Parts: sequence; C-alpha cells; structure tokens
Amino acid sequence: MALASGVHVSDEEKLQILRRLDQFRHWHSLDDKRYCLVCGKIITGHQIQLMGGTRGNGPLRMICPMEGCHSIPMDWVLPTDEILAKVEMMAGEERKAPVSSSADRGGSGHRIASSAQIRSPSQASFLKA
Repeated sequence: MALASGVHVSDEEKLQILRRLDQFRHWHSLDDKRYCLVCGKIITGHQIQLMGGTRGNGPLRMICPMEGCHSIPMDWVLPTDEILAKVEMMAGEERKAPVSSSADRGGSGHRIASSAQIRSPSQASFLKA
C-alpha cells in the first residue's frame, strides 16, 4: 500500500513540528542528523517526511525519508562516534562482500542490528540524548 504524499511546510514550520513531535531528542536545526535504527541510514531534519495532518490522512506524523523505511522518531538516535564507526564498518564489509541473494543473508541484509539489540541496557549508553 502506497502512502499519501507528504505535507509541505516552510523550513521554520518544519523545525517547530520536529521539536513538537519528537519526544525523544531535541532538534536545534533542520541540519541536525539522526541515525535510523531501522534502515541504518543517517538522515537530517530537511529529509524527514511529514505525513497526515488536518488535510492528510490521520494525525500529523514524521517518518524516515528512505525508500521502504517507515520508521518514526523513537527509531532515530543521535549519530555518536560509535554509531558512525559501525556505519563505516558495515559499508566497508558491503564493499568487500560477494554479491548474494537476500535469502543467503537471512533477510534484507541491511540492518546493522535490531532495535532490541541496540536498546539493550549494556549497549544503551550511547543512545542517551
């Protein structure tokens, strides 16, 4: 099922919306970056999609801008040095790895770690905002 097209607002309005709807981390500007735990990509406030609203379908909400990823703010963390190192390591491994099918990798092969793995108490120290 395809999602409705996004809500278009000014940059100032978008920043206000990000600040209001993201209960987990503060947005200083639309240039702020977040790491999406679902798709493993670094995203900015400029890229985040706004959906719904009074003229849209349901309440106003934010989703990841990456194709096929519909994560929400609770799935986005600040890109710490540890996260950036993991992203770089995974990118290096993907460049070295032979091409294989999704089934050979046990799924999409694009997740760095599941949300449950990253959110475990022993690994959660870098998630604190």
